[in-house]
Amino acid sequence: MKIQSAQTERHVLAVTVDNEPGILAKITGLFTARGYNIDSLTVADISDDHAVSRITVVTNGPPQVIDQIEAQLERLVPVHKVIDLTAAGPHVERELALIKVAGRGEPRVEALRIAELFRAKVIDTTTESFVFELTGPPDKIDSFIALMRELGLVSVGRSGVVGMMRGAGGA
Repeated sequence: MKIQSAQTERHVLAVTVDNEPGILAKITGLFTARGYNIDSLTVADISDDHAVSRITVVTNGPPQVIDQIEAQLERLVPVHKVIDLTAAGPHVERELALIKVAGRGEPRVEALRIAELFRAKVIDTTTESFVFELTGPPDKIDSFIALMRELGLVSVGRSGVVGMMRGAGGA
């Protein structure tokens, strides 16, 4: 018997919802109850009257599971719209990270040199440490963090992915 495993894909979902108490718990509960993983989750109020929010969820799974997640999200009452940015076409993704690196001497100089290459800003400094601010796609941030591990990485804080379709259209 040959066991086939479906290829998992990473997807960025933009979910527009009523901004009401408990909506985030409903969304995350849907994922939890069905055993789906959330890789990144961000929420922001997007309307002048604070009535609507946008939740950006990064998840992964085989295409059938992604379709199922979308369908189940659309069935929730406070959900207005679900857009799979990954499937919808060209889009941009960004994330913000704060990265603290400690060190003296050559490792400190090397951390500054690498930060310059990645266009990371120094937002705090002492004689023994830096806090860098870096924005970009998640893989850029992952690469920067991997390099900083060798130079004295102390701590990392990440905002989570936000995404938007390219062009003049909505989403």
